[in-house]
Parts: sequence; C-alpha cells; structure tokens
Amino acid sequence: MEIELKENERIDDLEFKGLKIIQNEKGFCFGIDSVLLSDFAKNIKKDSLVLDLGTGTGIIPILLCGKTELKKIIGVEIQEEVSDMAKRSALLNNLQDKFQVFNENILNLNKIYDNQTFDVIVTNPPYKKKDTGIINEDERKIISRHEITANLEDFIKVSKDLLKDKGEFYMVHRPERLVDIFSLLRKYKIEPKELRFVYSNINKPPKLVLVKGIKNSKSFLKVDKNLYIYDDKGNYTNEILKIYNKI
Repeated sequence: MEIELKENERIDDLEFKGLKIIQNEKGFCFGIDSVLLSDFAKNIKKDSLVLDLGTGTGIIPILLCGKTELKKIIGVEIQEEVSDMAKRSALLNNLQDKFQVFNENILNLNKIYDNQTFDVIVTNPPYKKKDTGIINEDERKIISRHEITANLEDFIKVSKDLLKDKGEFYMVHRPERLVDIFSLLRKYKIEPKELRFVYSNINKPPKLVLVKGIKNSKSFLKVDKNLYIYDDKGNYTNEILKIYNKI
C-alpha cells in the first residue's frame, strides 16, 4: 500500500515477517525496550483483546501482531503527530483491521471502554518523574520520556480498571522504579508474577526491567534469568539476535 510520508519521516524494515514502521528521525524513535517488551509478551493467548498504553509509533502492536495470534490490539497515544504515524504504519502493514490507534490521554479511556474489557495490557510508559533528569527541548521526547501527561500510578490504575479478572499486564521500565512498580501493582490488585532484568553487559548494573502481573492473582513471583544485550566483545548476544530474528 502506498503511504504518504511527511517531512523527516522514513520507513524502517523491522526484518520480521515483512513488517515495517514509519518513524520521524527528528522525533522520538522506538528503542530496544519496546522490542524486548514485545518478546516478553509473545505468549499471550490466542484471540486476546490487547491494549497498548502509550503506543508511540506503534512498534509494540505491530510486533505483537506478528508474534502472536491476538484478536485485536488498541494503541493509545496522546501525541497527535505520533499517533498519526502509528495509524499509517498500521495501513502500511495491512493491519488496520487488527491494530487500531486512538489519539487520546489514557486518563480518558474510562469514557471510551467499560471496565474489564481487555485480556492483556502492555505498556512502555515514560520512565522519568516529572521535573527530573535532563529535559530535552523537543516536546515529543519530553512527553515520551517524562511523566508529563500521566504518571506511573495512572498507567497502573487504568490497567486495573480495564483488565478482565485474571487479565495479564506487561511493562518495561527502569530498575530504580521497581519498588514503586511493585507497590502500585499490589495497591491496584495486579499481582507481580514474573520479573526479568536486562543488562547492557555482564559488568554493568541492569538498565531495564520487564514485569508481568496478573489481576486478582495469588502471590508468587518468578524471577527469570538475566538478559544481556552485549557480550564481552561488544556484540549482540545470541538471545538478542534471536529476538531481532537475526539467527
């Protein structure tokens, strides 16, 4: 399908089942965290109705459409320009019947969907608290990286409301926020069930954490083996190469 590109936009080949994505080289492009989250969530059940909170350019839904047999995935993105790229990427991949995009604040979803609508929620939310860290001058990057329009508690509360009983919740975040994440998940009845730390290499502290929770589940936490991005020679590890479909 012929898709019109706007200024500074390009089409990137995801090198997986022919999937592609539109990105703006001057804006916020997806990172390895979204790719790792899509892999972490690849075992979601067939015919699941999935919600992606803060979908950005739609990288997670596009990959999940290729990795799973989900029924439909809804991506919610507050930035109009970014959500427009996600919509055009859905068309580019002929996924418009399977991947739907809403330009909306996640705080307004209770006006759109009934409680307990979704089987699965995935999210790669802003990592930094408001007014912390280095502030980027590009507003798109500020909103993507800082809790400007919604904070961590908002993402988890919305997930609690919209998830079905025993529904699955998947998140990628920073390890330094892990106490907050667990505390808020418990507060909103989403029990942490699986945890995986992601390291740049074996000599550095973890840079990301992948978390799975289940709504109204009993307590039992499984800690997966560590995931290393680079080996001691600075090359991608075999596991990362497999995730990127290089081997």
